[in-house]
Parts: sequence; structure tokens; C-alpha cells
Amino acid sequence: MRQEIVTDTDDCWMRHALALADHAQREYDEIPVGAVVVDAHGRVVGEGWNRNITEHDPSAHAEIVAMRAAGAQLGNHRLLGCTLYVTLEPCAMCAMAMVHARIARVVYAAADPKTGAVGSVFDLLADPRHNHRVAVRGGVLAEQAGARLTAYFRSKRGKR
Repeated sequence: MRQEIVTDTDDCWMRHALALADHAQREYDEIPVGAVVVDAHGRVVGEGWNRNITEHDPSAHAEIVAMRAAGAQLGNHRLLGCTLYVTLEPCAMCAMAMVHARIARVVYAAADPKTGAVGSVFDLLADPRHNHRVAVRGGVLAEQAGARLTAYFRSKRGKR
């Protein structure tokens, strides 16, 4: 059974992640996915956006970029007590990175029916064999995040 912790600040932090997603698209023509890592005291310790295209790096997903920044900020590869907010449901790579980083919670906006690994296609964070559990909340500002992604891909494909 999934543990879901809901805070009044989830919408606020997701709006921050959505602003990062907008930045990714506007400034770098990247897929509009943004992520922010917030520590247990409510401080931003890492943020990022998709950089796959810009950096020619298949691992430069918004979540990975934000967790790398958080690790550097905290001086630790463990992100204990931190919450990661991301505008798209994490993939398998990002979900497992959260387990290894010991992220406390992940809050995501839009579900990913193609590669989502936090419930849509796979549910890696719920696997009882892991030595760490990540609490999950999905669907926070999902319509806004989904609309950005749909518009981005339609523009790339030349559709209205």
C-alpha cells in the first residue's frame, strides 16, 4: 500500500517546477519538464530541467539534474528528508535514482502513459524488495503540465 503525504505547499512547489519547464522550452527548446528538490525545512536545494538535447546526454532528465544539484548543495549523495517535485511522472532511470538517493517523497504532475515508472507503466517505487521507500503523490497540476507537453510535441510535429 502506498503512503501518500499531502502538504499545502505541493501546489506552490509544482508551480516552481512548471516555471522551470517553461524555461527549458523557451530558452533551450527542450522538452518542458522541470524539477525541484526541497529539503525537510522547505528550502530549495536543487532544481533542473530537461537537458538531454542541449547536453547530448540521455541521462540529463530534469529529476537527475535537480538531484545532482541537491547532492552538490548538501554535500551528500543521500538526499534524506527531501521531496522532489517534477512536472512529468518519472521514468525507470529517475525512479531508481530516487531510491538510491533516499528521496523521501516524489510529487509529480502529469502521468506518462508511455514510460512512467511510478504507476502508469511500471511501479518501481512500490517494489517491496527495495531497501528504501519513496512516498508518492501524483496528479498535482497535471492538466497544466500535460497541456505544456502536448503543445510542445504538437509544435514539433507541425500539428495544431
